[in-house]
Amino acid sequence: MKLTEKMKIVTGGIAFCALFGAFVGCSQTDYLIYDDSFSGIYFTKDTIQYSFGVTPVETLQYTLKIPVQIMGVTSSESRVFAYEIIPDSTTAEEGVQYLAEEGYIYPDSITGYIPLILLRNGLEGNYTDGYVHYKVGVKLVENSNFTPTLSSTEQIRVVTFDNAIEQPEWLDYWGNKVWYTDELGVWHPFKLIKMVEYFHELENILPETYYKMVELYGENLENIPYGSPTEYMTTFRKYIYYPMYLYFSDPDNRDYILSLYPDFPFDFPNPFADEDDEE
Repeated sequence: MKLTEKMKIVTGGIAFCALFGAFVGCSQTDYLIYDDSFSGIYFTKDTIQYSFGVTPVETLQYTLKIPVQIMGVTSSESRVFAYEIIPDSTTAEEGVQYLAEEGYIYPDSITGYIPLILLRNGLEGNYTDGYVHYKVGVKLVENSNFTPTLSSTEQIRVVTFDNAIEQPEWLDYWGNKVWYTDELGVWHPFKLIKMVEYFHELENILPETYYKMVELYGENLENIPYGSPTEYMTTFRKYIYYPMYLYFSDPDNRDYILSLYPDFPFDFPNPFADEDDEE
């Protein structure tokens, strides 16, 4: 079979079923058997969730991309596919907590996504009273370009999102959650936000060290053993703790911080205080 310059046969699981289906069968993925007259579409991810969490407070929206994939042939032009919001599976209000935009398949590609723009200012809750967890149910539907290939239930995905900022699961030697006040002052979510922000800035300052730390502590410092980065304490003090101390102790930042968190404790310690005392 020859293909035009604008169209290509989709490979991977589709080709496997087409070539070997007669011998081993593809009962669990019959919908993938190649047919160049049929353009199907299906979800490629089961669990879809997002939390603004430790993102900078200035980040007011985020485009969540729900991935889809097609079977059949590609096209040199982008193609729109259809989906609908399922009211019974949705607790978020469009225009307040999210915006839904048109979904499309990339040119010369078998992949695309449903873009949901999540609106941080519309998310309710706080660390004292608890956070509201929102849901948006989406369902793939047929249009002139694509037909959903999976069963009616598998054509549906429910996205969950929130603005939750929880104390990280740093555990002490006995397995208890810990937040070291000697290094950080009392727990507050804004401290974690700034800590992760300065940590990410290390990628541009000490990239090799940063990637080693990510491997050891996690992308957002979620896995610090015993809650204290002993192996990289010098780096933390110089590039994370000290900038945090300067930020929180700067009078010019006080009103802004209080506008976000009226109860914020301005108690972040100077990590080099002992050295200053010795001088």
